[in-house]
Amino acid sequence: MTLRLSVDSKSWHFHIHDTAKSFEDLIPVVKGNGYGFGRSTLMSHAASLAKEIAVGTVFEAHDVPATCTAIVLTPAGVEMPETLPETAILTVGSVQHVENLRLNSWRGQVIIKLRSSMNRYGADATELAELKDAITNSGLTQVGWAIHPPLDGNANDHLAEIKTWMLQISSDLPWFISHIDASGIKQLRQEFTKNKIRARSGTALWLGDKSMTHLTADVLDLRTIKQGDTAGYRNVKIKQDGTIAMIGAGTSHGVNPVASELSPFHFNQMRLELVEPSHMHTSMVFIHVDDKLPKVGDCVDVQQPLTRVYPDCITWK
Repeated sequence: MTLRLSVDSKSWHFHIHDTAKSFEDLIPVVKGNGYGFGRSTLMSHAASLAKEIAVGTVFEAHDVPATCTAIVLTPAGVEMPETLPETAILTVGSVQHVENLRLNSWRGQVIIKLRSSMNRYGADATELAELKDAITNSGLTQVGWAIHPPLDGNANDHLAEIKTWMLQISSDLPWFISHIDASGIKQLRQEFTKNKIRARSGTALWLGDKSMTHLTADVLDLRTIKQGDTAGYRNVKIKQDGTIAMIGAGTSHGVNPVASELSPFHFNQMRLELVEPSHMHTSMVFIHVDDKLPKVGDCVDVQQPLTRVYPDCITWK
């Protein structure tokens, strides 16, 4: 089995350095599956761009090189790893988040997350005073403010939401902003000249133009099948003559059906029909008797967001 990510190396390296330059004060985000590249692969690139690297959780902070500071984006729960660096900067958006740190006897620097229209984490205006008191009483040190607008909506909506918060809070601490492009960050810096505004970027930084990356999977086996036969874990009844191709990618790779439960696999510029939902390491697709048939060892294209896949190998071209 092989799920393979192919990367146009020259274009990709140019893109990440050009993106970092456009943001100026950029904090690279390396979290989760490492945007399809893996966190370990991206860490060295992130360290070449900045001295702070943002990660998803306290359990990912140990990935950050010792020469850099980890900024943890998601508030910690009641369980925290012993490997959490003392220099890490954590995020809190409620009194309970502060209490979780106190229960773990953690003392250090924190960023206050402010609530956006996403309504995920973050304090609203009525909760700020109590949250700041809890930070002080727990021996923590606030080092900034964070706002994380939703993906939905346009750039002007996001800017308006951020500006509303910045106008409410009189503070010399830096602002950590996500989901704003370089032009939006530049506009904020021009309007709020007394504030230090720092951009955090992951998807736009590492993925950018989709033409730079290509996801494929191997055809591992072929099976001729007749109408009325059954196949798969659930003995799906086959409705017409054709061939079942076994593709070496499945849920263990993070590969799942795309919108409206469509197959993510394509061959000869045609979508291949799933016999049943993908399983751990194999997906079974049906190919009609009149359609072009791949050979064992051929690759099929995989339509899948790189933010959720775990390729077996990466090919740099």
